Amino acid sequence: MGNENAAPPAAPTPPPSPPGGQGPGERPGALARLRRLVFGAPRDVEDPHTYHSMSLIALLAWVGLGADGLSSSAYGPDEAFRALGDHRALAIFLALATAVTVLIISVAYAQIIKHFPFGGGGYVVASKLLGPRAGVVSGAALLVDYVLTISVSIASGGDAIFSFLPPAWAPWKLTVEGLAIGLLVVLNLRGVKESVSILAPIFGLFLLAHAVLIVGGLGSHVDQVPRVVGEVRHGLSTSLSQLGLVGLLAVFVRAYSMGGGTYTGIEAVSNGLQIMREPKVRTARRTMLYMALSLSLTAGGILVLYLLFDARPEAGKTLNAVLLARFAEGWHPGGLPLGHAFVIVTLVSEAALLFVAAQAGYIDGPRVMSNMALDSWLPHRFAQLSERLTMRDGVMLMGGASLVTLLYTRGDITALVTMYSINVFVTFSLSQIAMVRFWLGKAGDAGRKRGLLIHGVAAVLCLGILTGTVYEKGEEGGWVTIVVTGLLVGLCYAVRAHYTKVRDNLSRLDAITAALPAHSGKPNPPVDPRATTAVLLVGGYGGLGIHQLLTVKRVFGDHFKNFLFVSVGVIDSAAMKGVEEVDRIRLHTETGLQQYVEAAHRLGLAADYRTDVGTEAVAAAEQLCLQVAREFPRAVFFAGKLVFERERFFQRLLHNETAYQLQRRLQFGGLNAMVLPVRVMEPVAA
Repeated sequence: MGNENAAPPAAPTPPPSPPGGQGPGERPGALARLRRLVFGAPRDVEDPHTYHSMSLIALLAWVGLGADGLSSSAYGPDEAFRALGDHRALAIFLALATAVTVLIISVAYAQIIKHFPFGGGGYVVASKLLGPRAGVVSGAALLVDYVLTISVSIASGGDAIFSFLPPAWAPWKLTVEGLAIGLLVVLNLRGVKESVSILAPIFGLFLLAHAVLIVGGLGSHVDQVPRVVGEVRHGLSTSLSQLGLVGLLAVFVRAYSMGGGTYTGIEAVSNGLQIMREPKVRTARRTMLYMALSLSLTAGGILVLYLLFDARPEAGKTLNAVLLARFAEGWHPGGLPLGHAFVIVTLVSEAALLFVAAQAGYIDGPRVMSNMALDSWLPHRFAQLSERLTMRDGVMLMGGASLVTLLYTRGDITALVTMYSINVFVTFSLSQIAMVRFWLGKAGDAGRKRGLLIHGVAAVLCLGILTGTVYEKGEEGGWVTIVVTGLLVGLCYAVRAHYTKVRDNLSRLDAITAALPAHSGKPNPPVDPRATTAVLLVGGYGGLGIHQLLTVKRVFGDHFKNFLFVSVGVIDSAAMKGVEEVDRIRLHTETGLQQYVEAAHRLGLAADYRTDVGTEAVAAAEQLCLQVAREFPRAVFFAGKLVFERERFFQRLLHNETAYQLQRRLQFGGLNAMVLPVRVMEPVAA
């Protein structure tokens, strides 16, 4: 490339189209058909029906996102009740505190949805109101939280299923859980709505079975209210005499903190606002209402039932399994074992809902990664969409990380919940503190007092639970979560520092645009499709693209008679809002290309541009280049590639290999494609 006397490449012969209209560069065959069958056909980003068909109404959003909160009733109340020990009379007050806490935090997040209608949840709220440092901590905590959401949900579901299976099957539990993670990865790569729709009947079965349990369990004890009240009074009196008021409060606070897993899925709705059906805010707030009511009634009801049915821990069983067995014992009408069948159906629905709850990790985890990638805290590729308009890289990473976590803990739900609860309340606390700061700055606003009250109370609750959880669980395994989150925050700072240094390094090229000559005033040379054509693949207008143009002129002299600028407007997760946003991306891309054409005209060159929009830059650029090759048969394609003085593995991850991938595809299609190096002068540390 550096030799100015180098012979220009031979003009390519346009590749023939095979029978059936198959264009070059496409890869038909069994593998492609299998991929289409498993993941589905590509979606059209310019079809208005695409966005409508992908969005979720409140009921389906309740399934996909609310299941995370509702499913926590399988392990949150269990953990809290076990922490009471012999002071079981406190269960009534614990149930009330749990229900009230769910409602307070839910109301607080409903306010966040109202004031941050574009989604993003804790990461966006902390970033906007407390600054990027708080934002990256909240984002990192959320990512670890969503990985653990998947692991905890799958492990807890496995525990529920294996509670009624023969003990000899126990060695297969971890394998079954790993397969469940893989299945959910495939479903989410197909698309959010498809995965939620498939799992909706499971959600309905869970609600029905637990409604029978709670209504039936409470109803069967209505006539025993005086006895139960007497037992609670006696239990409280005994505990008070043993521990004193301070000691009894300490037991209650510990149990309340240990049950922090009950509240883990509440923020999922505010994080996933972008997948809601219009009007998004109304849909999201209705979803939050559904989740708050269902979770508070279910979790509170189960805690009361533990007390009423005197449920006590048994080896190899969850407390819910013990409760169900006691509730349904004696159900043998006509000699049929209906009680046993009900127990199995309820536990299966519980396990299945826990698998559904893992959806929140696959839906919201990649979305948080996308928001952080757009802010350069994570590799930019995590903001890209697949042809199915899913955040494929994020889904794959979440699935892989959750599998590693599951294997690390051997599926031990106690260890997982211990790790899980801490990060949830890091994000909760930062979000509520941010909203308190938001309302403090709204002097004179009619809703200021109400906002301060809601978020102030929520902040105190969240900070209290966070403190108690760290104190109780820090040495039991919670330190792992703290260390991993800290390492992730450090990695985010390293990634952002790298992008900042590269951007500053390349800014030197922008001076080229100011040095271009003025337009001569002569008519612009016409483009001749039969002449030799240099096709430059460029991004937004700037010195980098002009550098490519001048490099081609320097190396090949006057060989090329036409210069064609080609660019693809990439629809990433931030732009997935509707056809109007696609049109905005197209217009922005065309504006930049027109500036390139104007720059070429100022150099006296014949120039034009071609553009398209797509979700995968390489695939969309390949198809666009193939179209250009048919229009300009003597074209040679040029793509720019950052070249570092000391190449390191992470640079490929952060900047990917778009130029080389495209070159390989075009050359396989019979076209001439070259990569132009763009030097990054100083070595950039990770």
